[in-house]
Amino acid sequence: MGRTFSGVCATLLVAALWISSPAAGQSASPLAGVWTLNRSLSEFPKEIGFNVDWVVPDPNDPAAAGGGGRGRRASGGGGRPSAPRLQSSEDARRVQLLIGEVRNPPVRLMIVDNTAAVTITNELGQSRTLHPTGKDEAIEIQGVLVTVATRRDGDRLVATYHAEQGRDVQYTYTPSSNPARVAVEVQLLEHGTGDKAMRVYEAGTGSDASAPARTSAAPPPAGQTAPPGQPASGGPAFDQRPGAEFRGLKSLGVLVEDFGADATACGLNHDAIEDALAKRLAAGGLAVKRNSDDDTYVYVNVISTRSAEGCVSRYDAFLYTHATARLTYREQPVLVQVSLMHRGGIGASAVSGHAAAVSRGLESYVDVFVTQIRDANK
Repeated sequence: MGRTFSGVCATLLVAALWISSPAAGQSASPLAGVWTLNRSLSEFPKEIGFNVDWVVPDPNDPAAAGGGGRGRRASGGGGRPSAPRLQSSEDARRVQLLIGEVRNPPVRLMIVDNTAAVTITNELGQSRTLHPTGKDEAIEIQGVLVTVATRRDGDRLVATYHAEQGRDVQYTYTPSSNPARVAVEVQLLEHGTGDKAMRVYEAGTGSDASAPARTSAAPPPAGQTAPPGQPASGGPAFDQRPGAEFRGLKSLGVLVEDFGADATACGLNHDAIEDALAKRLAAGGLAVKRNSDDDTYVYVNVISTRSAEGCVSRYDAFLYTHATARLTYREQPVLVQVSLMHRGGIGASAVSGHAAAVSRGLESYVDVFVTQIRDANK
């Protein structure tokens, strides 16, 4: 085996995640857990961002002293022209990055809250660790240095990212129970005010809550019919029914990446995890072929960090297959690898229970795969 895993770089950030408490197992914080975006309960404003033309109003201009909206310009006779904001290339990149995160929120959040530090990981394995001291700290996001101040307000967590002078992006994480949810209010602050949006995350890794709304195919012309889930005309015919990619799937390979020295020191056993996952798949009615990536298969990767206090592991399960596709830059179809599903998370605990916790997490992901396949084939 010895494959190169695409999430290694993101996972190495987890090494900085471990906090100093020797008993740091699973936190009792209501924010801790795996949360999936519920799009139907969330807000997605068509336009959200900082004012396009941020200006310093002329205090002698009564028109400029009044209100205004996005991209407003000071106006009126007799006043001095307003000076546009001077923005460095570094500031521009930071603003673009933070606004991009606001407009395209993560589908899934894995939150580890150990009082002194809160680590938030998205579905791509990108992590950041915040320290709720109320003081500014510098963190790196996609190669960009960003200053952020984090504080607690009861059970709520408030993180304010400084985009540039006079501009902040503030996230407020508010947990609730019955049902278990985390509401994430994001606000773009320019001198204390700005656009807002609310994202609602529900507990669990299910995909239903995060799936975008599907558009239905146009009705077929009079006298014509179309197969279920396929367009009547225009464009290639394909099965658009939910779960169509799993229909007819009866067998899977299982490929568990070799573990590193730290994972072994944390008690993780390659064969034991492969056995546990293969049994889950077989119990779901699937034929299982171990150590195989020939066709459709489950690929598992675990990367761990060991310290004197305990272990931190990033663990991912992918459901891969192969297909031919016509790429925009190629005239002929080519064979490509397709990711049908992915689940991943981070676990931090003492060495004694770490392997069992990681195994449970991976087994729960495989159970999701099995459920999706079984439901599609009913």
